[in-house]
Amino acid sequence: MSDVVTAAVVALNEKVAGGFTGTAKFVISGEGSLILDANGAREGDDDADVTLTADAETFQGILSGDVNPTAAFMTGKLTVDGDMGLAMQLGAFLS
Repeated sequence: MSDVVTAAVVALNEKVAGGFTGTAKFVISGEGSLILDANGAREGDDDADVTLTADAETFQGILSGDVNPTAAFMTGKLTVDGDMGLAMQLGAFLS
């Protein structure tokens, strides 16, 4: 597992802490992917209700609060495939 994915798993588990009810996959270009569900975040490439894809720099910025997830989506730095309502719920956790 890459250091970026490992750090993302830790950060997501702190930010979401069991409050997420769907299944989301985060694909970090060139690094790997992780899954977030009711059990928390973990490395994985399972099917999910929504898939969010970004490069490592954008994803790290979103997790640190330096990059607004909605702005990243609007500028094409973050792509969303699947349940847009679930993506918006994630955006609230990550902002």
